[in-house]
Amino acid sequence: MTFDEKLQNYAELLVAHGLNVQSGQVVNISSEVIHRDFCFLVAEAAYARGAKHVNIDLIEPRLARLRIEKSSEEDLTYVPKYLSVKYKDLVDQTAANIKIIGSEDPDLLSDLDPKRINTVRLNQHLAVKYFYDEGIGKSKVHWTVAAAATPKWGQKVFPSLDPREACSKLWDEIFSICRADKPNCLELWKEHNTLLQSRAQRLTEMKIKELHFTGPGTDLLVGLSEKAKFKGGGDMSPRKVEFEPNVPTEEVFTTPDSRVTSGKVKATRPFLINGKLIKDLELEFDAGRIKSFSASQGEETFREYIKSDENSDKLGEVALVGIDSPVYKSGLVFQEILFDENAACHIAVGSAYKFCLEGGESMTKEELESIGCNDSTVHTDMMISSEEVNVAAVTYSGDKIQLINNGEWAI
Repeated sequence: MTFDEKLQNYAELLVAHGLNVQSGQVVNISSEVIHRDFCFLVAEAAYARGAKHVNIDLIEPRLARLRIEKSSEEDLTYVPKYLSVKYKDLVDQTAANIKIIGSEDPDLLSDLDPKRINTVRLNQHLAVKYFYDEGIGKSKVHWTVAAAATPKWGQKVFPSLDPREACSKLWDEIFSICRADKPNCLELWKEHNTLLQSRAQRLTEMKIKELHFTGPGTDLLVGLSEKAKFKGGGDMSPRKVEFEPNVPTEEVFTTPDSRVTSGKVKATRPFLINGKLIKDLELEFDAGRIKSFSASQGEETFREYIKSDENSDKLGEVALVGIDSPVYKSGLVFQEILFDENAACHIAVGSAYKFCLEGGESMTKEELESIGCNDSTVHTDMMISSEEVNVAAVTYSGDKIQLINNGEWAI
């Protein structure tokens, strides 16, 4: 397949499988300006599927930097009312929403004040909380996150190549990992989803009480409630239409009991928070909360992030990924969470997924709190496994089951 054929195949994959756009559905596409041509391909594919209306929001990242640099502290909290209205309408219309990531300049915000950056992020999140709670949390919106390559991102992954070569090489990796370089990619994704969903079902049936991660610098216990359900692969909207939230996806994940996490853990890959790279992060948890942490880079950014609200220092997700993942097999660190989280087991501080709890989507706030379902304005994944990390489970019946040995699935 030529590059243009792969790109077209990829756009159609995101619309047909990722969003699974239905006839008469509203579609919203958001991305940076650099991806305008690819966004147009996605829009074409959406209209070909019968979309009623397609909107493209193109973001100029330099404007975000300008605002953080020049605005007063008070003005950084401002969010236009139309943003809340728009994202509420996407939920009410049971729309499809795709975010295409891939920064034109990954380091654009890296030298700015972490507190000012987080102030903007926090207030924007609060303004569209209905979208996250109802649209994402209850899957009323068909949502997908996918990636498109850029020269500067490419050089982060392939620092020895010039920008053009690095971008081309990164596109090759995206196509391969997302199976978009194969004419039968839709069939391959169906097979892959069957694997992930069967793996998740088996883990759910085990009735796991505790996950124990061990490895260099890691001895971490993550507790689960009796209502925990593992999810993997595609999700189902309330109108019984399947869609794929992340392309790619290699994880099976669930909602932990945020009150009982304990022990130490060492991140195995760097990750971004608010445009800043966090490297060599080490955490210690006690009674569910981060007791202490250190990082060789981005420590202040991480500190501000986990101070965003009263629950931002507690876990909202735990996910298992084996070294059979094509992201891991690539041998690359993408410095982009969409890919790196699918290379390794990970935990996330912040908000939890209600759909990973039996009956969670209809529970009251008090009922969710009673089983340790975390509610927060943040959610960031941190990779914690490699070929040297093991994961064991202790079930509610007292059985101990080895899940992952030296990074490889044992079940």
